[in-house]
Formats: sequence, C-alpha cells, structure tokens
Amino acid sequence: MPDGSEHISVRVAERIAAIGGVEWDACAGGDDPFLSHAFLGALEEAGCVSAESGWLPRHLTVEGPDGGVIAVAPLYVKGHSQGEYVFDWSWADAYERAGGRYYPKLQCAVPFTPVPGRRLLAKAGPGAAAAEAALAAGLEELAERHGLSSAHVTFLPEEQAARLKKRGWLVRHGMQYHWRNRGYRDFDEFLGALMSRKRKSIARERRRVADAGIRTPILCGADIKAHHWDAFHRFYVDTYDRKWGYPYLNREFFELLTERLGERVVLVTAERDGRMIAGALNLRGANALYGRNWGAEGDYRFLHFEACYYRAIDFAIEHGLERVEAGTQGPHKVQRGYEPVRTFSAHLIRDPGLRGPVADFIRRESRQIAHEMEAMAGMTPYRRDEE
Repeated sequence: MPDGSEHISVRVAERIAAIGGVEWDACAGGDDPFLSHAFLGALEEAGCVSAESGWLPRHLTVEGPDGGVIAVAPLYVKGHSQGEYVFDWSWADAYERAGGRYYPKLQCAVPFTPVPGRRLLAKAGPGAAAAEAALAAGLEELAERHGLSSAHVTFLPEEQAARLKKRGWLVRHGMQYHWRNRGYRDFDEFLGALMSRKRKSIARERRRVADAGIRTPILCGADIKAHHWDAFHRFYVDTYDRKWGYPYLNREFFELLTERLGERVVLVTAERDGRMIAGALNLRGANALYGRNWGAEGDYRFLHFEACYYRAIDFAIEHGLERVEAGTQGPHKVQRGYEPVRTFSAHLIRDPGLRGPVADFIRRESRQIAHEMEAMAGMTPYRRDEE
C-alpha cells in the first residue's frame, strides 16, 4: 500500500508472525516489553487476540528503498471497544443511534494494556520522521479504503500525539498514577519522605498483612512454575468474574510469557500456610516496573495494596528502576505515594457529523482532567519540604 512516496511502501500483515522478530524489535526498541514481538506474538499464539476475540490483527510495516523494515505499528480491526481502557462507548452509541456504523474501527494499541509508550514504531535514524509519517498515512488510508468510522492510537507519547494532531487527529487526555523513585536506598527511606500520618498508615497496612501470616515472595522468569500460573490464572479469572466481567487472558498466555520474556516477568505471590492465595503480575522494562494483573482467592485486608503497590516499590528500589506504573484508575494510589500523570490518545473521526461532537466532548473532558490532576497533586503524601 503506497503512501505517496516512490521510495517508501506501507504493507499490512495479518499476523505478527509474518514479520520477523528481529525486524520488529529493531523498530520497537528494547525498553518496553509490551511492544516486543514476543509479547504481542504470545497474545496471538494463545488466541487472546484473534478475529474471534474481536481483535483482528492488521499490523503495519514500512519498508525502505532496499525493502528492509524501517517502521511497524501494532494495529487491529476492532468489532467492539473492550480491552482498550480509553473509553469511547458513548461515541459509538451516539453515532449508531444517529444511523451511523461505528464498528468496525482501527485500533493502534497494545491489547489489554494501558501502558503509555510509542505506538508508531520507527527505527532510530535520519529516516525515522518520514517512516512514522508513512505509518500515520497508512492508518488514514486503511480507514478510508475500508469505509471505517475511525482510527485510534491509544496511550501514545505526547510528542507523537502532537504530530498526529497536526494531521487533523483529535487528541484526548487521560490520567494514571505512577510512583517515582527519587533515589531511595530502601522502602524505609521512601517512607521517610512522607508526612508522618501517611508514613504510619502505610507501615500499619504492611504490618497487618504480615501479622495475618501472609508472605509475599517475588518470583521472576524461570522461578515461576506451572503451579504458580495455575493458581494465578484461577485468581485472575475469578477476580474478573466478580468485578470486571470478561477475562481477556487465558492460561496459555501466562505460560508463554515466561517462555518468551524470561526475567522480565515479575510475579508477586502471596502465600499463607504454604499455599498461594493471591498474585500480582508485573513486567519489567528498562527503566520501569509495570503492574498488570491481580487476582486473589478471597478478600484479605490490605493484601492488594501490599502485593500490587508496596512490593512493586520494593522491587523498583532494589533494582534501581525509575518508576512503577500501576495501571489505570485508582485515586487511592495517591495516598500510597503514586502521583498523577497525564496520558494521551489520538483519534481520527472520519464523519464530520461525529467529529464535531467528539471534539467538543474531548475539550470538556480535558478541562475536567486538568482540574482533577491539580487536585490529586495536592493530595500526595510527600512532605512539602521534600524537594
């Protein structure tokens, strides 16, 4: 699929296995495990991402004059809006009530993963800007050629969002909560940076978990055995059944993670009386620990905070990581040292009759998020004399 240049061509791959892992990863870089060929391939191989799940792979590649791959983008044709974490259900409902057809749509994203990072993945070098622009043009042409209502690039960096905005895309803001490592030697030094009341509250929560006879060992890579995944998958499915609905990830996917990503897989386990009762799955990047999934066999007071937040901080400090990204939602994270961070998504709405109302919605929502971020920033537990 040409993008208008006689030297660069954009092609569509119906599965990531059709693109070489070395070529993909040379464009994606090695910092973010979710952008790796191994992670995205595991989702497809396990069947979590497929036409049946409503995530039809249509990955883009850009080839240079010599035929080599110089840019890629994880792209899917979506028949619904599940598993995206940037919610557009109201847009779809309004458009379809007005007689339009919102689905299918194009989604450039890491499935089921609200982790900010590059989405238009151009190999570093002097041709990177042109290659990224070719990916954007490819997205736009695919949407037009197939008569799709829209294309969406979610959880992308601000600078990529700004470049898409110049092409006429709408840019939407969101908010997450990240913990920042200020060079702490250990968890106690982190606590020392907090106001006294908050410091005592966190220490009390951790002590309550320990007093309940619960241990929380952290396992990485090959130390995670089949029985750990058996238990974790059971907890994960049960948690989704009780709280969020559809569990997107299957047992095979978790097994493939350790096969493909090795030591980058970090599983916080919770044990009592020699039995695993809960777990929190993380992936390790070059500079961050990314909290992904949680599950427990029951309701254990403060265990979610311990396994998902405090043990993640322990791990980040021990391994010199810059931050912990704990996923979407959860203002309660602020009281535990996680701070508000703005996120970005970009949306190409082809029908002017839908684009106008969506643009107005985004403007109003952005003002609301700005106010909320300001309020949350004032609620962090850090001592005001810290800086």
